[in-house]
Amino acid sequence: MLNPELKLNPKIFEEPEERPIRDGFGDALLELGEKNSNVVVLTADVAESTRVHKFAEKWPEKFIECGIAEQNMAGIAAGLAVSGKIAFISSYATFSPGKNWETIRTTIIYNNANVKIAGHHAGIATGPDGATHQATEDIAIIRCLPNIRVISPCDYFEAKKATLYSADIYGPFYLRFVREKTPVITTEETPFRFGKIEYFWKPKTEKAEIAIMATGYLLYQALLAAKELQEEGIDVCVLNVHTIKPLDEKTLLEVANKVKGIVTVEDHQIHGGMGSAIAEFLAKTKPLRIEFIGLQNTFGESGNIKDLIKKYGLDKESIKSAVKKLLS
Repeated sequence: MLNPELKLNPKIFEEPEERPIRDGFGDALLELGEKNSNVVVLTADVAESTRVHKFAEKWPEKFIECGIAEQNMAGIAAGLAVSGKIAFISSYATFSPGKNWETIRTTIIYNNANVKIAGHHAGIATGPDGATHQATEDIAIIRCLPNIRVISPCDYFEAKKATLYSADIYGPFYLRFVREKTPVITTEETPFRFGKIEYFWKPKTEKAEIAIMATGYLLYQALLAAKELQEEGIDVCVLNVHTIKPLDEKTLLEVANKVKGIVTVEDHQIHGGMGSAIAEFLAKTKPLRIEFIGLQNTFGESGNIKDLIKKYGLDKESIKSAVKKLLS
């Protein structure tokens, strides 16, 4: 059942409202602009696509359009940050942190600059734009950097809360957003606890056989799978891993000690992503069987998001099959 303590969307299994996760980022920036004069926003010629255009219209003096120059954007932001500003840089994740990775590493991360990197159009959820614009490697390349915090929100509200939270904590963050509308899983009342893996679905009994650990919008597919599995007599738990770095090792170890196996779910390559982070930790603490739902060493392609999720095995049916494989 859905965890009642988290005040999740009660209509999630009916016809849940769908909103773009990136809109949560844009709306959070508007709030930050009102209450914090040190917030500045930079983009690389994608203001509307990354939802910073409203901030730019309201506070043009706190907005910098860098043009198609992602490396310059990162360097300028680092300079502003070490001068006392809270800088948000916003572009497609294939370009930031993709194209400007070294500049982020050297000017932002190495200097512990107070920059928040918003990587948009992540995953195959970018749909029609195809492989060149579908960032499916961004978690891998960014989480390997020292001292950066990585958040992958599951929906609009979580994206808004994560963005607001990042502004209150000094240091670099990576915030991962998708383009298309996705189901709203949480509500305004759902708590956002940075660094905490949350139980979104609890089994009927205290003993779940398998844990499904999902990040981003695919958490919805994991919840659908859990509901159908329960109807088939298979008890699982579903956990939202919105904070990929630092990983909630305490909760992860507690879960691993209770289940027979884990299924990780993410719109990202299975190499280097959230699933890899979990496997790395469990390899030295509690080795157990893991099935990885994600892109299996392949690029995506142009298409409708629902068709792509099914084709690349990221849907509820693939998750259910992975659970049953671990139980066989």
